[in-house]
Amino acid sequence: MPLLHFHVIKGRKPEALRALLDTTHETMLEAFKVPARDRYQIVSEHERDHMVIEDTGLGIPRTDKVVLLQMTSRPRSKEQITTFYKLLAERLHKRCGLAPSDLVVSIVQNADEHWSFGLGRAQFVTGEL
Repeated sequence: MPLLHFHVIKGRKPEALRALLDTTHETMLEAFKVPARDRYQIVSEHERDHMVIEDTGLGIPRTDKVVLLQMTSRPRSKEQITTFYKLLAERLHKRCGLAPSDLVVSIVQNADEHWSFGLGRAQFVTGEL
């Protein structure tokens, strides 16, 4: 937790996807101070015509390398979130060649009782985490 769901256009090589996931995980560890094995990532690949990612009128250009990252997380501070956005854009550009204009992130926050990591228990509520 956080749960990260990456939406990309089909065609990336496995090593490029792994670099995307690893870089994002490393950035999340730093920005949100979560444990190293707190890693929940999903990649959904879509046909080009199945992703319409515009710019909300900001004039931000997009390419077929666009990444839409949906994150579900416990509440994080504004500082943590803005640090995550900044570091992620910088690192994905440097390590993966992803233009900052091709990164879109949406964070949905929820509460401790909304998480069960297995065994039919809410570990944040029971005190296991």
